[in-house]
Amino acid sequence: MLRLGLLLLIVPIIVLMGVYFWELGDVRECTLSGGYWDYHDGVCRDTPQPFVSWLERYPLLVNGGMLLSVLGVVLCMIGLYVKKR
Repeated sequence: MLRLGLLLLIVPIIVLMGVYFWELGDVRECTLSGGYWDYHDGVCRDTPQPFVSWLERYPLLVNGGMLLSVLGVVLCMIGLYVKKR
């Protein structure tokens, strides 16, 4: 149970960070070339675009990842509390 808890604790965070930094690379490339990133469509535009938060664009990914991490913490606590047989 401890191993499963650690897996559920770490993997969602790594996935969230990976997706976030993948998009951040595209945003930086767009802004360095003089464009404006359209967060809703995920493309570079010539006109200024409004900011749309990550939570509004990917609510299932963000909330699901955090929920899995909390479940991982709970499983880790149970795994540390229960003695091995």
